[in-house]
Amino acid sequence: MTSHHGTQTMKPATAAKKLGVYLEATPAEFREGVVSRDELNALQTDPPEWLSELRRNGPHPRPVVAAKLGVSISGLARGGVMEALTTEQIEALKQESPEWLQRERATQAEVRKETVRLKEKRAERAEKGEQAG
Repeated sequence: MTSHHGTQTMKPATAAKKLGVYLEATPAEFREGVVSRDELNALQTDPPEWLSELRRNGPHPRPVVAAKLGVSISGLARGGVMEALTTEQIEALKQESPEWLQRERATQAEVRKETVRLKEKRAERAEKGEQAG
């Protein structure tokens, strides 16, 4: 009696998200099929030219745009950026450094500082708890 394990597959949107690329910019055969776990691993370890090109030049999905600009996805929305941007457009935004981008970067820096502060505080408490016990 043989056991047949179904190959784990995912929708193209999920695979694109895991690859950090904008789904609408991927080739039709990628968007119209399903992607197996093995195919995803192969794309990650040995990306085809289309994937390398997308990662290099975009258009990039909003999480990637936000990361490249150093802001949150919400910050992008507040700045009016609702669509995917190319690397060139991201670089142009960095050069222009509009007020919203400066403000959102400052906000993001504060959030990171607070996260570090809280993490240190928790570590301190945990250390004191161990010493008391």
